Amino acid sequence: MPTRTYNKSGLILKRGSSSASKMQIKDLQRDLRQLGYLYRWIDSGFGLGTERAVKALQYDLLNNQGQSTRNDGEAPVAVADYNQGRVTDVNGIVNQNLVQCISDMLDDAKYPKLPFAENPQEANDEVIQQLDALRSSQVSIPFLKAIFKQESNLKHFYVPRGRDDDSYIVVGMDINAGEKHVITSRGYGLGQFTLFHHPPTKSEIKNFMVAIEGNISKAIAELKDKFENFVTGPPGGRRADDRFADGRTRKEPIICQYDENDSRHLTDCKNCAQNVNKQNIVADKTPYYKGSKNKFQKTKYHEGSFEDVPARKDFPCDWPYAMRRYNGSGVNSYNYQARVLKRLANL
Repeated sequence: MPTRTYNKSGLILKRGSSSASKMQIKDLQRDLRQLGYLYRWIDSGFGLGTERAVKALQYDLLNNQGQSTRNDGEAPVAVADYNQGRVTDVNGIVNQNLVQCISDMLDDAKYPKLPFAENPQEANDEVIQQLDALRSSQVSIPFLKAIFKQESNLKHFYVPRGRDDDSYIVVGMDINAGEKHVITSRGYGLGQFTLFHHPPTKSEIKNFMVAIEGNISKAIAELKDKFENFVTGPPGGRRADDRFADGRTRKEPIICQYDENDSRHLTDCKNCAQNVNKQNIVADKTPYYKGSKNKFQKTKYHEGSFEDVPARKDFPCDWPYAMRRYNGSGVNSYNYQARVLKRLANL
């Protein structure tokens, strides 16, 4: 098994310390990335992001038994099994006991590693080409593309820049509000295919990360499900309250203003977004919809204030509501809706 450069007797790596070389830190970051703990940046700087990644790994070595937090299946291995009593604290400091745990995880073929691209820019260009060639009679591809722009900036892999060597798959991490090192879920790639267990299975990596078609198909199926089942359903989680507050009473969701024989069917959404009225949204002032007691707010994910947002109620379809439900519900979904509508108008 290979010897890691940071596997050195007595070496301790931590934020603010100069005892480790840049190469040792970069190698540690690369390993944390492929194990799924570092959000991004393989840049030889042991900053807050690397410290949080180390804490996340330490937390999992103490607590992760392979269980899912959302009933999406168990992980292929239990991260806690790699501890063997060597890690006892969550402090963000890499000592040689932790290094041994990392080595065991990397050396174990049962622990799936995240994919990277030899030529990430070329891989991302191919993704855009696939998106531009997509056609669907059931889902708005422009809305889907705007979602991808919001989720991953239309990237499946990070592209190295400057001293950053990161070419691994784009990963988004949801964290515990109270303990920022506790990762509750991860979204992968272009469409941020989300898993609530870690690590992912080999089949999940093969079908939804390495195979970009699977990542796109997963997002299409998710958006279609939200459109069909979470827009006009009964109150209590199965309908979009903003749709009804906007005065839409039709029981069936409106798929498009153009019929299927029109070339603009589910393709002319950018023009719709540009032609509808625009509104400014102000955090703590603008309600979600007329009559709502809740207002847009700044959160850890969104600023909460947005200018020139295409007015959802003026769209001749129900995709703005389905797109919001794609992100869930609550304040973040309304912020998300505003941002994606702006991205749609600027595709």
